[in-house]
Amino acid sequence: MSTGSTVNGRISFWYADQGTPVPREPLPGDTTTDVCIVGGGYTGLWTAYYLKKAVPFLNITVLEAKFCGYGASGRNGGWLYNGIAGRDRYAKLHGHDAAVRLQKAMNDTVDEVVRVAAEENIDADIHQGGVLEVAYTPAQLARLKDFHSVEIAFGETDRVLRGARETAERIRVTGAVGSTWTPHGARLHPVKLVKGLADAVEALGVTIHESTPVTEIKPKHAHTPYGTVRAPYILRCTEGFTANLKGQKRTWLPMNSSMIATEPLPKPVWDTIGWDGRETLGDTAHAYMYAQRTADDRIALGGRGVPYRFGSGAAHFNDTARTQPATIEALREILVRFFPTTAGARIDHAWSGVLGVPRDWCATVTLDRSTGLGWAGGYVGSGVATTNLAARTLRDLIQQDSGQSGPTDLTTLPWVNHKVRRWEPEPFRWIGVHGMYAAYRTADRRELTSAGATTDPIAKVADRLAGRH
Repeated sequence: MSTGSTVNGRISFWYADQGTPVPREPLPGDTTTDVCIVGGGYTGLWTAYYLKKAVPFLNITVLEAKFCGYGASGRNGGWLYNGIAGRDRYAKLHGHDAAVRLQKAMNDTVDEVVRVAAEENIDADIHQGGVLEVAYTPAQLARLKDFHSVEIAFGETDRVLRGARETAERIRVTGAVGSTWTPHGARLHPVKLVKGLADAVEALGVTIHESTPVTEIKPKHAHTPYGTVRAPYILRCTEGFTANLKGQKRTWLPMNSSMIATEPLPKPVWDTIGWDGRETLGDTAHAYMYAQRTADDRIALGGRGVPYRFGSGAAHFNDTARTQPATIEALREILVRFFPTTAGARIDHAWSGVLGVPRDWCATVTLDRSTGLGWAGGYVGSGVATTNLAARTLRDLIQQDSGQSGPTDLTTLPWVNHKVRRWEPEPFRWIGVHGMYAAYRTADRRELTSAGATTDPIAKVADRLAGRH
């Protein structure tokens, strides 16, 4: 496999495919609005969309540091699926039934994104093939079966467990001994979605200012180098770049994820792989991978590279940032291990981005009614669909706070107004995150050579130290 001609960085393959947009005009100076949204990714744009649809007379302003979709929304793996970070913890805090309600809302969210994309004529290469997650070691198979049972207990009665032969009938992953599949998932082109959503929001009358970094958020104020926006509601929708804001360095940790995309693969290769259903594909390793078969027959595959930069640095993910060669090689090795017939394929693109990780690994949506400050995020890599649910929830919270409506099914979900402690100061969080992923990779290597069906104890220790269980 050749990587010598690989485009490394330049935001993502998705932007290389679509072209980098010309930014909209920056903020011209001090101004006032009804709702100011900081961040022009999925969370911010979906929130603007639903608020403007619900209350057309609202003046809404979106402030984006670069251009809409510059962050995770334009770099992700294109998994529109029903996973949400923190559901098990919410079950412990609020009861099983509350967590089931949250899961059902996520199941419905996949269909909601598909519906709006069709209604707004957004062609984002959406294909609802569901999500297939495979196991290829005895320990992974045991975890997969446990995972499958838990998902059914949370209301996913349409989830299917498959053995080795049934898995191969869908996707021929070398060595796969089983899989679980849910219909609540779709593959999409992230940038086509974010571009279409930004255009739809603008057409509704929302003001979008790009090239306008917000340096500090205060009650009723969003400060930028070009002026201050004043509004009764200031909503922080900055996910992995939250640490760049004054006073937010330890709020959410910017975790790195990296991806590669192959050249378009010829029919003989696809004949050996299968994947005709174009499911999104994942595994049950501790340092897991995620992949999709793109509309133009590439494989886009991702996983953790350098997991975290000292001091919560996210600014290095600029349009020329490069993914480390070792990370590209590690992802290439996963690709070839899964699908040996891709060994001669060219890697056309490699890129990286950051996702937001709270200290307890729980996604949240919040509106502080005393200050008008709101935020949503901490999706831990599951944001393509979760952003939509978060946006509709922020809409309902603002309408409730302004007296336009009462509580709704969404405002009473257990992730609303969840509080979490901040991350440890440096160097403890750098040591902790790097140690955690080193432990996960070690556990994966040990499980690959073990016939045991139990999770490696190193991974269990890493889970406890990370606060994930």
